Amino acid sequence: MTTAGRTLREKVPPDGLTGFDVEKVRRDFPILRETPRGKPLVYLDNAATSQKPQVVIDTLTRYYRAENANIHRGIHYLSERATEAYEGARAAVARFLNAAEPREIVFVRGTTEAINLVAQSHVRPGLRPGDEVVISAMEHHSNIVPWQIVCEQAGAALRVAAINDAGELVLEEYERLLGPRTKFVAMVHVSNALGTITPVRRIVELAHSRGIPVLLDGAQAAPRLPVDVRALDCDFYAFSGHKAYGPTGIGVLYGKAPLLEAMPPYQGGGDMILSVTFEKTLYNVIPFKFEAGTPHIAGGIGLGAAIVYLTGIGLDRIAAYEHGLLAYATERVAAVPGVRLIGTAKEKAGILAFVVDGVHAHDVGTILDQEGIAIRTGHHCAQPVLQRFGVPATARASLAFYNTQAEIDALAAALCKVRELFG
Repeated sequence: MTTAGRTLREKVPPDGLTGFDVEKVRRDFPILRETPRGKPLVYLDNAATSQKPQVVIDTLTRYYRAENANIHRGIHYLSERATEAYEGARAAVARFLNAAEPREIVFVRGTTEAINLVAQSHVRPGLRPGDEVVISAMEHHSNIVPWQIVCEQAGAALRVAAINDAGELVLEEYERLLGPRTKFVAMVHVSNALGTITPVRRIVELAHSRGIPVLLDGAQAAPRLPVDVRALDCDFYAFSGHKAYGPTGIGVLYGKAPLLEAMPPYQGGGDMILSVTFEKTLYNVIPFKFEAGTPHIAGGIGLGAAIVYLTGIGLDRIAAYEHGLLAYATERVAAVPGVRLIGTAKEKAGILAFVVDGVHAHDVGTILDQEGIAIRTGHHCAQPVLQRFGVPATARASLAFYNTQAEIDALAAALCKVRELFG
């Protein structure tokens, strides 16, 4: 049979798919053995939240079974063990991002809280009427609304860099927006709605050449790509644990130490202080002055276990495998009659958004769910992106390194079924 006559399944796998033992990886994730509605689970909703490897589950169980205690303030055995594990997780995250030191890692609830912290504690105090904050047209609501809030509070303006029809940042437009009134840039690293990988190194360079600090929203990038905050030279970087195979309710804000030291606390309470009197409070050193109250101790320790797990596999290998799987999925899904892809950037991570002619995205998701296939439908907390492409909602299949070509085949077959039902 000639190459032209072969089915997609018979073609040579895209680069990155060979040499990666996906079946071995899948054995680490017990939930993948579930059979929703009597069908094998095909979990393609990883951009919303990723599944957890057994090592993370075991780490959480072990903490509550054998280490449960409050941290930092206790001198007894359990508190010392919990503190050591929690701060060990902070150090693991610092290595994961190549931060200069662990004190540049602030534990928060997630990317959303990290961005709000920077908006209110770093940007808001110095923002004046007429100042500007620059974002892009492909941002998640969590990287739009906090900036709208501080701009409204200060009488500043939010400026939005355009994207093209492929879903790529128009760098010339972004550069044009950077001016003497620009006080801050907040930009997504990987779009949750389109999968676009933005040129973050160039984004930072252009801003820094004008003395403008930059925050990068790494919620989708950190689980998929190697991230080196010192090589990027970004001032702040944020990501969420639950998208990086860790627990929910825990996230990370990286900040350059001098910037964090200059920022006032975001919240007040226990453990973010050195001393308190009714007349005056002295705040703790970084990162602790931003971590008021008892933290999500189990979440931090669980995130540390997830980071160690990802590092053991290797982010380079994960990125290569997901890139190959995305290429395969793009070809398979685009070949289904009536399917139109939304977001066709040259540089993409493992996110595939699409619409099916004449079928609402929610109906697509419902039919796929009957086949055991979990995807996300709706506006993905990125309504301006969908408005840019003139659609109210999309179906989104988002990949992880435990997904397989066979699961992509199942997705394509289910989409053909959608077309038959609504044809």
